[in-house]
Formats: sequence, structure tokens, C-alpha cells
Amino acid sequence: MKTELIYTLTETFEAHAQQTEGGIEYWLARDLQHLLGYTEWRNFTAVISKAKTACEVSGHAPQDHFVDVNKTITMPKGAEKEVPDLMLTRYACYLIAQNGDPKKQEIAFAQTYFAIQTRRAELIEQRLLEAERVSARKKLTATEKELSQIIYEQTGGNQDFALIRSKGDHALFGKSTHAMKAQWKVPDNRPLADFAPTIILKAKDFATEITIFNTREHKLASEKDISSEHVSNNETVRKALLERGIRPESLPADEDVKKVERRLATEEKKSLKNPDALDS
Repeated sequence: MKTELIYTLTETFEAHAQQTEGGIEYWLARDLQHLLGYTEWRNFTAVISKAKTACEVSGHAPQDHFVDVNKTITMPKGAEKEVPDLMLTRYACYLIAQNGDPKKQEIAFAQTYFAIQTRRAELIEQRLLEAERVSARKKLTATEKELSQIIYEQTGGNQDFALIRSKGDHALFGKSTHAMKAQWKVPDNRPLADFAPTIILKAKDFATEITIFNTREHKLASEKDISSEHVSNNETVRKALLERGIRPESLPADEDVKKVERRLATEEKKSLKNPDALDS
């Protein structure tokens, strides 16, 4: 019985999903009614009413998730009749399951089903964010490598790269690289960027890209000129962040990006061996 219910609430629930012309996913309440073990529409509408209240309390507009429609059904003798129905979003279905009668096995399994789906979505979102951060770190590494090469080409040596980058950090954070490494508890032998959140990695990358462009465009050929350009660009980026309520030096350090990269690589190998283990 349990296996049958689990199958119904995965395969059958997803099979009942429909789409509007605009591509929005929805379910019909009268279909969900039977999936959740309610034989009488009147009893099911009481659950829907509770779900609407929960939706509103959660800060969402019920009309965005519960849309009144009419459904045509065929009567025993072949006649057709219009009955009230609702178009439900996935979130609405979740709220209905949460507010249903837990004594019903269908409701109990539905609650578990949506909990698993929510956890799965959270894991996917987390991995996407982690992958984005790893990608941003790699991009910054490549951009800084390009800047180092440009400095070598324009000045005849790249020994000034570390100094120029350090001055850029000071302009972006309002404090030195050393001070930020102490604040974020970054090991002395590790780059500050390995512990920077994604927004900072992208900010540093943007400022560095501008420095590269203008160093080439204006043929800057001294440490002083390139430093001045890099500082100016980082100050501009800092100003933009501050205007949006983001203070770089006040952000907490993120997890060591090398650990994140290793974890993602391990999870990718694991998922290739066992595609169903995403929520394990």
C-alpha cells in the first residue's frame, strides 16, 4: 500500500501537471482532491480555505496561487455539467497537503513528498550558487593573470603586479589586503579572494577588466599609472556597491573556495554513479 501511494504521489502527481499558454505550471483542484484521498468536494474545499489563509500569512497573494475556474464534467447519462474548480500552483498544492488531514495516508505521504521536493530544490540551489562562486573565482584568476601579462608587456616586468593588486584591494575594501585577511582569518599563504563571497569576486573581476582595457587603450607604461588606474576603478566599483547597500569590508568571509570546488567535484562523480542520490 505504501509503495502504491508513493508512486501515486510522484508519478501521478507530476503527470497531472498542466501548463497555461504562458508556460506556467498548474494543477486542477478536483484532480488533486482524489490524489489526496478526499471523496467529497465540500470537505476538500475546507482544506483549500485553510491553505489560502496559510498562503496569505506567509506573505504571498492567494490569488496568484489559487485561481477560480470552471470545469466541465460528464454526468452518468452523458449530459455535461459545469462545476467550480481551481487552478493551483505547486506552492498551493504544497499548502493544501500541509493543511490536510494527517490521518489520511495520502496526506501523510504528500507531506513527505513535498518535504523531499523542497529539500531537493534547496540542494540544487545551493550547488548552483557554489558552482557560480567557483566559476567567479576561476574567472578572477584568469583576469588577474591577464593583468599581470599586460603589466609585463607595458612596463617590461610584472614584479609590480602584487603591489597594484594590493592597492586595488585597499580601494575596494577601504582597508589593506593584510587587514582583510586578518578579519576573514585567511591563512598567510592563501589569496584573499579564495575566501571572498561571489559578489566581491565579481566586483574585483570587473574592476580588473576595466584596468586591463584602459591600460591597453591608454598605453600605461609605469607602476604609478597602472596603480592609479586600478585604484580608480576599484573606488568606482566600491561606490556602486555602497550605493546598493553593500559594504565590502562588512561582508563575512565565505567557505574556502578550494574546499567548495573539491566538494562539487566529488558530488558530480557521485551523481554520475548514482543519479538518484541527489537528496542523499
